Amino acid sequence: MIKRVKTKQIFVGDVAVGGDAPISVQSMTFSKTSDITTTVEQIKRLYFAGCDIVRVAVPEMEDALALKSIKEQISLPLVADIHFNHRLALVAAEVVDCIRINPGNIGSKERVKEVVKACQARNIPIRIGVNAGSLEKEFLSRYGQTAEGMVASAEYNIKFLEDLGFDDIKISLKASDVQRTVDAYRMLRPKNSYPFHLGVTEAGTLFHATVKSSIGLGALLLDGIGDTMRVSITGELEEEINVARAILKDSGAAKDGLNIISCPTCGRIEADLVTAVGEIERRTTHIKAPLNVSVMGCVVNAIGEAAHADVAIAYGKGKGLVMVKGEVVANLDESELVDRFVQEVEKMAKDTH
Repeated sequence: MIKRVKTKQIFVGDVAVGGDAPISVQSMTFSKTSDITTTVEQIKRLYFAGCDIVRVAVPEMEDALALKSIKEQISLPLVADIHFNHRLALVAAEVVDCIRINPGNIGSKERVKEVVKACQARNIPIRIGVNAGSLEKEFLSRYGQTAEGMVASAEYNIKFLEDLGFDDIKISLKASDVQRTVDAYRMLRPKNSYPFHLGVTEAGTLFHATVKSSIGLGALLLDGIGDTMRVSITGELEEEINVARAILKDSGAAKDGLNIISCPTCGRIEADLVTAVGEIERRTTHIKAPLNVSVMGCVVNAIGEAAHADVAIAYGKGKGLVMVKGEVVANLDESELVDRFVQEVEKMAKDTH
């Protein structure tokens, strides 16, 4: 079990971030926020996909003014993403659950002070969002677009908020490549106890974003770093949630749903394993119990893996075994194995809860 770094706990709406709270999954709408109907529809899609916190872009005043109506129609905590115009943050702070600002482009200290004062008035947190591509000039000229520059910017802005008596903070340090992202988070983590929002920004399409995020976020999670996260994908909203949940589960950072163990395709397989595993995945997506299940296609590894799984299929030629906790509960024809397997998984999941 991963031992997470202990961090200060804050609340984004009713979702706890940091401390001993589960690592939350975030996403962001792609609609014009001023298009209230479409934005609400996208947020509801994210809710049903399993999103915990949603962020919306607020580039114009009409977007800021739409937030009140959006907030009234959704149940997810709402974060306003502010760049350049601090006045938008002041309007947003009246209704949202968190303000995200990029210190490199929000403007003067006086503007930041106004944003802090507005957030203090409603007791909502601020996410300091540092991006390698938009560092303040003083850090860019000294460090370039490096992890060191990102950390220096974060530390400066953390201190600035602390000097104003504000410590309801979470931090993100994002770059478009994995190495700088991981380096920055690892470098900053020992220097404060604020919760971290993880992400590799501008990660690309589903395939590339999945690979980059799995490497970067997975490495940090294995270090015990991370309190909330987003997988940035150029694609469908639901995919961000699906990939993020898979990273949490497969890294061991979250115990949620089935861990399906299945052998790679090889010449020893004695069954239509691809079809079987695909059917099992489809028929068990509703199961949230943290079970290890094994679907193995030949006798070489099947019994050994099955012995350590909660529920398993060990295929042979035209037949196979269904095993529960290492004990054989059925010896069936191949056509009957998946049905019996799913029955046993559902039974165990019910007993687990």
